[in-house]
Order: sequence, then C-alpha cells, then structure tokens
Amino acid sequence: MTVETIYEALREVIDPELGLDVVSLGLVYEVAHDGSHARVTMTMTTPACPLGEQIVSDAYERLVARGFEPEVVLTFDPPWSPERMSDDAKEMLGWG
Repeated sequence: MTVETIYEALREVIDPELGLDVVSLGLVYEVAHDGSHARVTMTMTTPACPLGEQIVSDAYERLVARGFEPEVVLTFDPPWSPERMSDDAKEMLGWG
C-alpha cells in the first residue's frame, strides 16, 4: 500500500457536476498512510457544494475497496481556487 495507490483510488472519484476526478480538480490537499490506515484531507470547490457529502463518501468507498482503513477529512482552509487544477482539467473546462 502506497501513497500512489491512494491517489489512484481518488482518481476514480468523479465530481458529478464537472465530470472530472477530485485529484485533477485539485480538491485533494494531503494524502498520508500508515500501513492500512489512509488519511486524506480534501476540500470542495465551495463550502456550499451540494454534492460534497457524496464525493467524500465516494472517496471513502474507493479507499476501502483498495484495502485501506480510510479517514477522509474535509477542510476549507485554504479555500480551493482554480489554480489548484491540473493543466488537463483546466483545458477540459475551457480555462486553459
């Protein structure tokens, strides 16, 4: 179990409104693990995101499916900004 395995799982978590994964969108702030325990600190594009709970749940489920005992922490400090997105995500959204 590696940090890259955690990122692979999180790349399967899609923001339904934007159709892109949470890693590409820059919503994942920190990833760490100690054996099978995985801790992911992430955010949403806005605190009022109506799908935030579902996205966190999807992240949790993807990590469990990979054999982790996940802890998914949601934060809004620092606030998300489009600069956090990958270049590919920006291009897909027409922000390139």
